[in-house]
Amino acid sequence: MANGRILVVEDDVDISNMLQIYFKSQGYDVAVAPSGEDALDVCRQELPHIVVLDIMLPDMDGYEVCRRLRSNLRTSHIPIIFLTQKDERADKIQGLELGADDYITKPFDVEELKLRVKNALSRSKYESLTNPVTGLPSGELIEDQMRRLMRRDGWGLIYIGIPGLPAFRDAYGFVAGDDVIRFTGMILGRAVDSLGTPEDFIGHIGSDEFVVITDAARLPVIAESIQASFRADVGTHYDWRTRERGYLLVRNDAGEEVQAELMRLSLGLLTSDDGPFADIREITEAAASARRDRGTR
Repeated sequence: MANGRILVVEDDVDISNMLQIYFKSQGYDVAVAPSGEDALDVCRQELPHIVVLDIMLPDMDGYEVCRRLRSNLRTSHIPIIFLTQKDERADKIQGLELGADDYITKPFDVEELKLRVKNALSRSKYESLTNPVTGLPSGELIEDQMRRLMRRDGWGLIYIGIPGLPAFRDAYGFVAGDDVIRFTGMILGRAVDSLGTPEDFIGHIGSDEFVVITDAARLPVIAESIQASFRADVGTHYDWRTRERGYLLVRNDAGEEVQAELMRLSLGLLTSDDGPFADIREITEAAASARRDRGTR
């Protein structure tokens, strides 16, 4: 399976066989489902990387298959390309509104379908490496940058957390919490754009943790800018009474009202001079430790 796993949902045996033979010759692993229920069963057994989905099926239409795939958290991310004889604008809009990634009509050029599959898979692979809230690199993209650090001198790293965010989420909800996460990402971007270099990197590790990689010489001024911007504007996410009090009132597990600190940034600064580091795990552990130490001052 060099290129990925394709599920072809098509009740026309000639078309499904042709697509299976063709995409296998292109290095894909191909499964075929002749009905909507069969397609959903295949997805439950082994997730495909992409679904080529006919709209006209014997048991349910492709729109319903798409809706079920999109409503299931486990399959919601899978790219879907509709394959159909319908060419009306309303049908295309309906498919795209349900979350389909692309739409191609019969008769189709198999080379064009191949390119659409390739492009949809490429977008999917990139998006799976970025955080859905901020759009910043995450996962393997951050690990790749960490590995590059091991091969150069003079680097600086800022490891960032947001103490107080869990209490804020409890009080204001997850949508408001995501707004804070996006706000923080924008602050990091502005600081790096104005004070860093084009080679600097910003990553979203997950939840409320971020990383900035820059030159060691630029580290203090970027860190100071990030802190100052967050302190200046984070209050806009609270109601005015909470801002006036200087703390948040929340309920503990016993239902009692208690005070919780307002959100702030916790930064851990690390440079290549703090090494040597044997692997990226040592870098992240050292950065986390530096963040904890600065937070106690």
